[in-house]
Amino acid sequence: CEDCGKSLIGECKLHGPLIRAKDRVIPSRARLTLPHYLTLRVLELRAGNQQILGVFAKKVIQKRTQFGPYVGQLSTKLTCYDESRLVLQVLKDGGKYFLDTPNEDCGNWMMFVRLARNQEEQTLVAYQHCGEVYFTTVKPIEPHTELKVWYAADYAKFMEASAVFIKEESDVCPLPPVAKEPIDPWICSSCGSTFATFALLESHQCIHKDRV
Repeated sequence: CEDCGKSLIGECKLHGPLIRAKDRVIPSRARLTLPHYLTLRVLELRAGNQQILGVFAKKVIQKRTQFGPYVGQLSTKLTCYDESRLVLQVLKDGGKYFLDTPNEDCGNWMMFVRLARNQEEQTLVAYQHCGEVYFTTVKPIEPHTELKVWYAADYAKFMEASAVFIKEESDVCPLPPVAKEPIDPWICSSCGSTFATFALLESHQCIHKDRV
């Protein structure tokens, strides 16, 4: 104690405890990588103060905007699983590895993007390129809209998943028939065929290019 000049085990009984100054809280690596036109919102607070976050647009994001690559640790097994996020794998040196993000300092902001439950709310498509995973917008994203992702057609095969993920929520009231969007909104301009996702349309259009 600098007041009484004694070396003590624990607090000084005469002058009391020291005033502890805490370090400033530094945002995690994942939060620091968030682009300036995106924001994180707390959607739910679970037990243990666990926050369920979503990524939202602050301004209009154009179609065909690419984000990435996704940052994660290469692992042969997934140590952190969240049913609201996509499971991602990559092919490296002939092996198939998970992109694992056990905490926010092991990844970038893309780890916060939630999966799309249906084609109407899907705004991003995930795919692998040169051993990395990227997200690309499949339509313009309006301000205050949440970014949600699902696999591209070829990547869905690689992940052994369906091309479109549909999950019905019991607490969500269905829209009236008039307000619903068409079931197959993606139409090929060359032959008029319709597809459930933009990724399937892109794969189909490659056939036309090969024929030309």
